[in-house]
Amino acid sequence: MTPRMTDHFKRIGGAFQGLVTFEAELMKGPLDPSLLYLVKLRASQINGCAFCIQIHTADALKSGESHLRLHMIAGWHDSTLFTPRERAALAWTEALTLVADTHAPDPVWDDVSAVFDEDEVAFLTFAIGAINLWNRTQIAFRAVHSLDLPAERVRAA
Repeated sequence: MTPRMTDHFKRIGGAFQGLVTFEAELMKGPLDPSLLYLVKLRASQINGCAFCIQIHTADALKSGESHLRLHMIAGWHDSTLFTPRERAALAWTEALTLVADTHAPDPVWDDVSAVFDEDEVAFLTFAIGAINLWNRTQIAFRAVHSLDLPAERVRAA
């Protein structure tokens, strides 16, 4: 794949820094970064953004996530590896990533609202919106992903 543009972030000037600042603020919010990595990875899978899939897989591995859970994220509906909070976040991620089809259905809202407080739901919703923006821009410009991933860290018992 040939990139369509490699300096797209430079071309938007301060707007790019605004996006970076927005992401940093989301990471400082009430949600565990490991949950955010799962959400970002799932949205990127749905959107088919190879660049973002690589980045968020690498970030998740660096933070201690297991290879098995990362492989199973596409099949989370049928996996026992995810907590109720993760499942609700992943369902909300799918609903908002596919919002033209789903229209953010009330049952999914009810599920996410049952396990996250209002501040957490707000942060989660904005995080999902942000990753969808990143996916769309990286796909549009045909950003090329890295070929590297860190090794899985052994978790302390």
